[in-house]
Amino acid sequence: MNPGRVLITGMGGELGAHVASLIEREHWAGEILGLDVDPPRRRLRRCDFRLVEPTDGARINALITEYAPTVVVHLAVYEPEARASAREASRWTPAFAEAAFAAIAGLGNLHTLVVRSGIEVYGVDGVEPDVYTPPRPTTPFGRELLGVETAARRLVAATDAHLAIIRLAPVIGPHVPSPLGRVLRQPVVPCPLLRNPRFAVLGERDAAEVIAAAAAHRFHGVLNAVADGTIGVREAIRIGGHLPTPLVGPQWLLARPLSHVLGAPIPDHVHELLTRGRRAIGSDLGAIGVTLRRSTAEVIAALHTWEPVTRSVPSRDQPPAGRAAAGTATDGARR
Repeated sequence: MNPGRVLITGMGGELGAHVASLIEREHWAGEILGLDVDPPRRRLRRCDFRLVEPTDGARINALITEYAPTVVVHLAVYEPEARASAREASRWTPAFAEAAFAAIAGLGNLHTLVVRSGIEVYGVDGVEPDVYTPPRPTTPFGRELLGVETAARRLVAATDAHLAIIRLAPVIGPHVPSPLGRVLRQPVVPCPLLRNPRFAVLGERDAAEVIAAAAAHRFHGVLNAVADGTIGVREAIRIGGHLPTPLVGPQWLLARPLSHVLGAPIPDHVHELLTRGRRAIGSDLGAIGVTLRRSTAEVIAALHTWEPVTRSVPSRDQPPAGRAAAGTATDGARR
């Protein structure tokens, strides 16, 4: 692939910044521009970045038109109660996609489009879906994801561009803003009384590598990126040493607002996962040269693993190391 201008929407999120750090190492990536509502919290060597409001279609259109990207990695998909509230996410996701795709369509030089989606598009109907299963979303987030997929298909329909739709399992990790991750880290976690639904997830590092590799290989088609294995809701709770709290139907009406007050909102797609599970058959990622590093159980275990923080209190008897070194050098110079 010849060096091209890369646009990464949603670069400010943990996943977007990680994808950017991988792409900027690639020889095929020329200039790299990121757009998002928040700046990336990762050191990036050669990426440029612009703050935008997801609903500011005029600014998004102007920035993209001026930049004229040839490779677009669209990660501006806002999960409810992750980096945005459910109400904000319902507006931001379709608005960003509409403005970005309209600008790209007007340029006519696109050759690769990679779009983040999720296995939430399949809904829950008792089967384990693969990429050939027709999407039937049963939550607002699933419908928003399907809307982005549909808009992306329309964009490339009249072009020769490659379109990779990456349907990720719920992406969680110690530093990932995820509503599922927050719920599982609560001391007391709600779960169904009579069932133990199973679900699969994906680590943030694996998710980033899949997306970056799809762009590098100019993959065309749909991929399900799902960590190996599944885990029951109660086992996932106990891995972190937390207490499962079995609930029946009406009790969820109280548990969800209470969890929100405690700092862990439970949006519809997470409630569906906790009560009915969420699984999908992962695609063979060998076509893009990726092997997933962590299983679902390992990702859940890593969610509860935090690097130790050591507090260091300066001694009153000795100056800080920097000052001591400076003082020694000064004393030597005086002598």
